[in-house]
Amino acid sequence: MSGRPEDPPPYYRAHVFCCTNQRPAGHPRGSCAAKGSEGLRDYMKARAKEFGLGDVRINSAGCLDRCELGPTMVIYPEGVWYACRTREDVDEILRTHLIEGGRVGRLMLRPEDGPGK
Repeated sequence: MSGRPEDPPPYYRAHVFCCTNQRPAGHPRGSCAAKGSEGLRDYMKARAKEFGLGDVRINSAGCLDRCELGPTMVIYPEGVWYACRTREDVDEILRTHLIEGGRVGRLMLRPEDGPGK
């Protein structure tokens, strides 16, 4: 996906949004924060730095609306969604997607995955 010719180059090669939304205890949809997403985001930030991924930004996001499948994240510019539950998942996503340019099929979320589907 390319921008307009007058657009400046992207500041980051990739942007990772990690849902850290928190809902009240007992909410029927749950929340990524209740499933440990903040710790996983922090771990991902530290590991990205260790891997030398200075051109990748790891950010918190509000609700990504796939709470039941969480913790969830999305990587742009590709728009690839993942369910990421463990530190091992984080390492695999960093290595396979952001370093090697592949995909982690077992963790990918597809449009048909989600609320009411």
